Amino acid sequence: MLEQPLFGRRLKQLRTERGLSQAALAGEGMSTGYLSRLESGARQPTARAVEHLSAQLGVDASAFAEVVTDSLTRSLAIAASADSDENVAQVERALAGSGGQDPLLRWQALWMVAQWRRRRGEHEEESRSLEELVRLGDELGLPELRSRSLTQLARCLRARGEIPRATEVASEAHRLACEHGLPAADVAATLLALVAAEAEAGRLSEARAHADELTVLTEGRTDTLWAEALWTAAAVRVRQGDFTAAQGFLDRALAGFASAENLTLWTRLRVAAARLHLQKVPPEFELAEHYVEQAETSLAFVGIPALGQEVNVLKAEIAFEGKRFADARTLLDRVRGTDPNMTYRDRVRLDILHSRLLIVEGAEAEGLAGMRHLAEQAQGASNIDLAAEIWRLLAETLAQARGTSGS
Repeated sequence: MLEQPLFGRRLKQLRTERGLSQAALAGEGMSTGYLSRLESGARQPTARAVEHLSAQLGVDASAFAEVVTDSLTRSLAIAASADSDENVAQVERALAGSGGQDPLLRWQALWMVAQWRRRRGEHEEESRSLEELVRLGDELGLPELRSRSLTQLARCLRARGEIPRATEVASEAHRLACEHGLPAADVAATLLALVAAEAEAGRLSEARAHADELTVLTEGRTDTLWAEALWTAAAVRVRQGDFTAAQGFLDRALAGFASAENLTLWTRLRVAAARLHLQKVPPEFELAEHYVEQAETSLAFVGIPALGQEVNVLKAEIAFEGKRFADARTLLDRVRGTDPNMTYRDRVRLDILHSRLLIVEGAEAEGLAGMRHLAEQAQGASNIDLAAEIWRLLAETLAQARGTSGS
């Protein structure tokens, strides 16, 4: 017979496979409380208890001597050795259909599925896995797992446009990491999530302070964390209107981060650089197009549809700013026809450009209503920075369409 806690796990597995509650399994010959303690590993089973449970389950007592590898364990081992969409999807199915597994094993499986969903841009599904990860981390009481779960949840919430909660969750992740003296990589990851959320909320002084803390913490590295820190610091400077400092941070990341390290991030850095040059006054179209072309070379290898959509939206924005409105409309309609699976901010960019094109195409009332709706929606979500950007773009577009020099 297995020793505890293996006996308890095996007992729970046999019970859940048969769809029995603890009360139904205990029956009249055993208290539910005693059965619960057996399953948790708090009590060692007696021979009489094993005899009763065997009869209730309809199995031989030898069933309690078997260490059975459940479907989740098998699926996780397969996916860990070959991280393909099919294998990770199998892990997700095993999570939904299994019971009685080790909480740490379940945490690892949920983490893998959440990362997979994130890479695919499926943020709603990702958030469901992350919410359970946070609950499981709290149950396990391990600060490393709690901080990492909260950090990823904050990033997902930001991607979905839930800025106030993203800021709150990222702050809690950062507090946990600092309070428990977690490694610098964990602290830096919490800062990445926190800065991004604060910047979206328009809390730029706090975002700037945390971004500076982040760049100091990652100084001397050349890995993904270092490149993301520089990118984040650049994003904050852009929102403060300091394009020179922003370009300095991005140039360091572009020059020092190799595509072999992380091709997805390498591509995103070039998208960020293209957008920066497009936002300058006056826009630097040639440099923006140069970085877009670099990003396009890797899209086939990255295999993330949402990133390809983001690049096409950026190309459409470049065409719009260059007054090539027909090209902009063609590119934009291509993205809109593929059911875009993007972050909240990127979806808003898509809708902004659609409304701006309507205005210059002569459907001013429809475009104006669309822009107003987007700005009010952003304000309602406490995304003050984005709302301000929408109102500014609306004023510029109206001035351009009406052939005036002011807003």
